[in-house]
Amino acid sequence: MKGLFKVTTKTIVATGLGAAIFWLLFMFVKIPSPIPETSFQTAYGVSAFFATLFGPIAGALIAFIGHAFSDFAQYGSPWWSWVIASGVSGFLFGFAFKRTRVEEGEFKGKDILTFNIIQVIGNAISWLVVAPVLDILIYQEPANLVFTQGAAAAAMNAVSAGIIGTLLLIAYAATRTKKGSLSKK
Repeated sequence: MKGLFKVTTKTIVATGLGAAIFWLLFMFVKIPSPIPETSFQTAYGVSAFFATLFGPIAGALIAFIGHAFSDFAQYGSPWWSWVIASGVSGFLFGFAFKRTRVEEGEFKGKDILTFNIIQVIGNAISWLVVAPVLDILIYQEPANLVFTQGAAAAAMNAVSAGIIGTLLLIAYAATRTKKGSLSKK
């Protein structure tokens, strides 16, 4: 857990870049679902990617800021229950930061499984618990609607993070020098 919550200049720069990418993807690169006010969001794959590389603080801020800006730009004000749930999901995705070997040039088998278990748990907590409960508490939304929306969002965001996040992490790991791969001649 050492270094998991460390914030460096690199983390701050990655947060800004990640939030901007999340914002644009969240607004423009999504597939509507039959459930009202829910979409398949590609942004969560990118959020999971950045969170795995830079940790939970960056992950939380990327998803929170990107979602809030997107809601503000599209609707005039953020839907805070879901913005907070996005931040929670990014925070939880960040627990893959020290549990994978992506920076060492390895992202195969066990690392992929670890990442996907973490992101599925993060999506389940965020969209099956945090978003619906906050919808009920903040906006007095009907429970049956918000839990249906939450279940759909959990499934779609887990698929997004699972496919897009995994592919981005595999590609990124391929650019890293593997430990022990260089030899002195």
